Amino acid sequence: MNPRDFLYRDGMLDPDGARALAARHLAAHDDGELYLQYRTSESFLFDDGRLKNADYSGDAGFGLRGVSGETTAFAHANEISAAAIERAAQTLKLLDPRDGAKAPAPRRTNTAMYGQGDPLTALAFKDKIALCEKIEAAARARDPRVDQVSVMLTGSWSVIEIVRADGFTATDVRPLVRLGVQVVMKDGDRQESGFHGLGGRYLYDRLVDDATWNRAIDEAIRQADVNLRSVAAPAGEMEVTLAPGWCGVLLHEAVGHGLEGDFNRKGTSAFSGRIGERVAAPGVTVIDEGAIADRRGSLTIDDEGTPTGRTVLIEDGILKGYLQDRLNARLMGMEPTGNGRRESFAHAPMPRMTNTFMLGGNDDPEELVSRVKDGIFAKSFGGGQVDITSGKFVFSCTEAYRVKNGKIGDPVKGATLIGDGPTVLTKVKGIGNDMALDEGVGLCGKGGQTIPAGVGQPTLYVDGITVGGTEAA
Repeated sequence: MNPRDFLYRDGMLDPDGARALAARHLAAHDDGELYLQYRTSESFLFDDGRLKNADYSGDAGFGLRGVSGETTAFAHANEISAAAIERAAQTLKLLDPRDGAKAPAPRRTNTAMYGQGDPLTALAFKDKIALCEKIEAAARARDPRVDQVSVMLTGSWSVIEIVRADGFTATDVRPLVRLGVQVVMKDGDRQESGFHGLGGRYLYDRLVDDATWNRAIDEAIRQADVNLRSVAAPAGEMEVTLAPGWCGVLLHEAVGHGLEGDFNRKGTSAFSGRIGERVAAPGVTVIDEGAIADRRGSLTIDDEGTPTGRTVLIEDGILKGYLQDRLNARLMGMEPTGNGRRESFAHAPMPRMTNTFMLGGNDDPEELVSRVKDGIFAKSFGGGQVDITSGKFVFSCTEAYRVKNGKIGDPVKGATLIGDGPTVLTKVKGIGNDMALDEGVGLCGKGGQTIPAGVGQPTLYVDGITVGGTEAA
């Protein structure tokens, strides 16, 4: 079946009708689009030796957006039909018609970042359950201290089409899968947990591979074992080394959001009006790239039809640009960067990250740790909070170690990193040659919308971050 057949059904809407509706209702405005979407998703939770939850959902709908100047009118419905679009178009009458130049259509691309296969139908229901059951049993058999095991398997498949008033039409088919393994280990009266997850824009076949899910088990158990041996975290200003890969979530939150175009157009970001200025230490180069094959944060085109690419945000410490959707790029006199993203047809797009990471440097990771006289080595993060205006953040470590005189010592529990993104960037004194992307579990929230995203970085040495803990350093 052609994926577009899920969008266009006899008696409801056809491609020619969609183009005619977009032309009729959007031509009077600077920009906008008719966004059609069909999506299905499923999730499984296997816990305590049995299937605790299995969810399946499917829906379809459209979002109709008109943009005039800085003003947006947006309406949506969970029915793809000409009649529903006509009703939604009444909202656009609230906008003032514009006689000026219309925003040009996005450029086109013939490069796809992932296949069109549907993960939900490519693997039988019983095989998904069998996979969860097998992982749960293997994790329990790995170590007698394993007390609880949770296996989470999720998948989705989405077909989207963007139709503009100028006749431009673009279609994208988006698969996404994710596997998570969490264990709780018990030693006497003490219990600690560990987690490992992975995924991307591909089918379940990669997750079914024995080596893949066994490594997830091994990592979750290793982290739980480390936490069982952890001691109270120190507190105070100290040197910190950050592990490669997932620790890039700190960069994503503390720096990435502050480089999104809407915050900078409104002057509310710590980076507003600073293009061309030094905002980070020499050697720090931050990239957002949506055009990486099969990655969780990747897109062939964004949710306005703009092809994704490689956007240099900070180069050798100098601020070079922002992440832009069409609206903010036009108002700032810049080019869209392929970062107009939305959670679903029921949401208007806004500037969002795809895969955001810091490029590697020339330093040996072990040598960076050896520089730390008194501090911690943070290997993994859990939750965090950030204030866009100031860049201030608080991040909790799910795996961290005490470092003294260049030697990694005891694991520590309860460590938090407290600081602000712009300041931390200037305190980066060592950049490892081991840049890595995370393994595909990230979610990003903004303005009430949640989307998949990727992060990454090399090992970093920062010569001063406030560490929150329970003991004086």
